[in-house]
Amino acid sequence: MCKNKKMLCAFFLSGLCCLGVLSGCASGEKGNPKEQETEEIQTDADAGDQASQDADFSQDEGEDSDAELLFSMEDIEGETYTQEMFADYNLTMINVFTTWCTPCINEIPDLEILRNDMADQGVNIVGIVLDAMDGLGGVDETAVEKAKILAEQTGVTYPFLIPDENSLNGRLSGIQAVPETFFVDKDGNIVGETYSGSRSYEEWKNIVEEILEGEVQ
Repeated sequence: MCKNKKMLCAFFLSGLCCLGVLSGCASGEKGNPKEQETEEIQTDADAGDQASQDADFSQDEGEDSDAELLFSMEDIEGETYTQEMFADYNLTMINVFTTWCTPCINEIPDLEILRNDMADQGVNIVGIVLDAMDGLGGVDETAVEKAKILAEQTGVTYPFLIPDENSLNGRLSGIQAVPETFFVDKDGNIVGETYSGSRSYEEWKNIVEEILEGEVQ
């Protein structure tokens, strides 16, 4: 059993290296002139990756504030989460990532520290494993297993959710680069800006504090 697990970890890490080289990188963040590292989502059908769908989700501050999220999703361990999870926190950070995205993976340890440090301010973090949903709306078990290994290796304690068949009321359908991060208040409404690209602990901490001061009552 241990031997198989070690082989799976080795396969996972080598796969990340290869995909990191092959994946297109894009810089820039809508709503912020500072360049941030992102990974473009592969849309080539021959590569087997999920095609991105066009959707009109504003990246500007405040324009998403009335979009209440209603959903039911399972995490990678099979536990069910709904929009009721937001009621226990002043602010929830939704971090959308893929298991093959190097910038996504690199920032997860910082997000775990951020969650612990800001828990007393009512801040929570939720990860959504975008590639855990296949092109037909089903679950990609290979991606789920990779996410489990990633959670174990990073020591993350916040949930990694699998997109539901409705892609979080369509909110996930327009994502073309990862990581993508947005924020939700305790009523399930999207608040503040949407952020493309990974950031450091200090950068995220400053962003969260600004949203708590200006957006969340």
